[in-house]
Amino acid sequence: MSRRTERVNELLREEISDLLRTDLRDPRIGGLVTVTHVDVSPDLRRASAYVSVLGTAEERESTMRALRHARPFLRRELSRRVSLRYTPELEFRSDVSMERAQEMTDLMRETARDRGEAL
Repeated sequence: MSRRTERVNELLREEISDLLRTDLRDPRIGGLVTVTHVDVSPDLRRASAYVSVLGTAEERESTMRALRHARPFLRRELSRRVSLRYTPELEFRSDVSMERAQEMTDLMRETARDRGEAL
């Protein structure tokens, strides 16, 4: 991955996060929503935004539907905020790595408690 691609990934992650926090008002978005990272294609025409939603499975699915529905709005707002030749088409993907990490931590604590150890 080139340095330019890395910079664009980080810029898009920050801007999408800000848009979700300040401009997107959709009641279907539930739980705590975090854009964990963004991967742009080498030609910078497509971007996959990985989103973590801390909440129930229903909140996660509802939030992902709302984000897919808001793609045109988010792309338009991105085009106003960032100076790129092409504003990438957005795709949102669910990132469950934080939830899995929490599950692993809980499992380790439970195992340690069963052994009589402290974590």
